[in-house]
Amino acid sequence: MFTRIKSKSRSPFFAFVFIALFSASASADISQEQRTATYKQLEIFSNVLSMLQENYVEEIDTKEVLNGAIKGLLFSLDPHSSYLPPDNFKELQEETKGAFSGIGIEVTIKNDLLTIVSPIADTPADIAGLKSNDIIVEIEGDKTKNMGPYEAIKKLRGPVGSEVTLSIHRKGWDELKQFTLKREIIPLRSVKAEVLSPGMIYSRITNFQSHTSGDFKVRLEELSKTDSIRGLILDLRNNPGGLLHQAVNIADIFLNEGKIVYTRGRREDQNNTYSAHNNNQNNNFPLVVLVNEGSASAAEIVAGAIQAHKRGIIVGTQTFGKGSVQTIVPLPDGAGLRLTTATYYTPDDRSIQATGITPDVEVPFIACVQSPKETAEKRRVKEADLANHLPGQLESKKTSSDSKKLEKRLSEDNQLRTAFNILKSLNLYSEFKEVSYK
Repeated sequence: MFTRIKSKSRSPFFAFVFIALFSASASADISQEQRTATYKQLEIFSNVLSMLQENYVEEIDTKEVLNGAIKGLLFSLDPHSSYLPPDNFKELQEETKGAFSGIGIEVTIKNDLLTIVSPIADTPADIAGLKSNDIIVEIEGDKTKNMGPYEAIKKLRGPVGSEVTLSIHRKGWDELKQFTLKREIIPLRSVKAEVLSPGMIYSRITNFQSHTSGDFKVRLEELSKTDSIRGLILDLRNNPGGLLHQAVNIADIFLNEGKIVYTRGRREDQNNTYSAHNNNQNNNFPLVVLVNEGSASAAEIVAGAIQAHKRGIIVGTQTFGKGSVQTIVPLPDGAGLRLTTATYYTPDDRSIQATGITPDVEVPFIACVQSPKETAEKRRVKEADLANHLPGQLESKKTSSDSKKLEKRLSEDNQLRTAFNILKSLNLYSEFKEVSYK
C-alpha cells in the first residue's frame, strides 16, 4: 500500500547544511552550468533527508544516515576511494607504524567484487593458501556484495586468537571453499634480508610502511660488513603496496639519477615528479626483482623504475595493475576521506593502471617437489653409480648444511631459482667485463 507524502519546508539546520555544501561546490574550479546542476542535486538530497526525518516509520539517526550517504558517494567513484569513520581512520594511521590483529590480507573492489590483492607473507592468510585475485564471497556468512574494502577489513579483524570464516571463489573452482583462519598480531616488519650464498643477498619487502626504506638500508649495511655484496634479489611478490614516498626511497637506493615515478591529476598540485639522487653509494651490483600478480601499487612503482632505467632484471608474472594515487584527507570529527587524486607513471611514461608491469623474464610459479638436479640424476647413470668405481676426491667431501638449505629452497621456488641463476650470470658477466677492460 502506498500513500503520498507532501514535502515540507526544510528546517534551518538543513538549510545551513545545504548552504555549506553548495558553498564548497561553488569554490571548486567548475563552470556555472555545473554549479547549477550541483545546486539542484543538493536540493534534492536535502528534500529527501528532510522527508526521511519527518516521515520514516522509525526515528532515524541523522548522523548515521549522512555517513551512509557519504559512503555511497565515494563507493560510486572507484574501488580505492572511501569514507573512513573515526575508528577506521585511526586504524589506517596505526597500520603505517605498528601492527594490527587480523589475518593478513589486502583487499580491494575489482569488477564489483571483494578481491584479495595479496596475502602478507607468513600471516594466517598466506599460510592457509589464500592467493591474489581470490574473491571473498562471504565473511562469517555475510555476503560481501556492495561491501566496501574498509567495511570488509573491519569484519576481518578482531581479537587475537578469535576465528573468522571466509567463503572463497578462485578461478577454476566449481564451488566455493571455506577457510577458517585464526587471527594473530600482524607485525609490520616489512623487510627481510639474508645471504643466499657468499656475496649474493636475498631481500623481501612485504609492504611499504613508514620505516621500510630505513630498515632496508640498515640490513644492507649489516650484510655488507660480513662480505661485499656482489648481487641482490629483491622479492616484491605479494607486496600490496603502501606509502608512495617509501617506494621512491627504495628505488632511490639503486638509482643515481633520472625519474623514479611521476603523478598526474586534475589539479596542478597533484602533478609531482620524484627523481633519484646521487647518493654516492656503492649499490651498483647486479639486481633481480621478483614480482607476481600480488605485486601492486608501491611495489609496481619500484619494479617499473628499475625496469625503465634498465638497472635490473624483472622476473615473475604480470603484476596487479594498481596505478592510482590515494590522498588521505582528515575531517574535523576524526573521520577521513581516502580519495583517488592522481595516476602514476613510470619513468618511460607507462601508466600501470589496470595493466601492471610485464616482467623481462616471465616465469609462472610452479610448485616443485624435487629439484631439477634430483630429477636429472634419476634419469641418467653416472660413473659414481657404477659398482666398484674408483673414488674421486670430491666424494669424501660433504655438502655443507647451508648449501643443502639453499638447494632445497630453490627446488621449492622455481621463480626464485630463475632469479638466482640470472643473478649469478649477471655477476659473472660483470666480473668478465672488469677483467676484459683492465
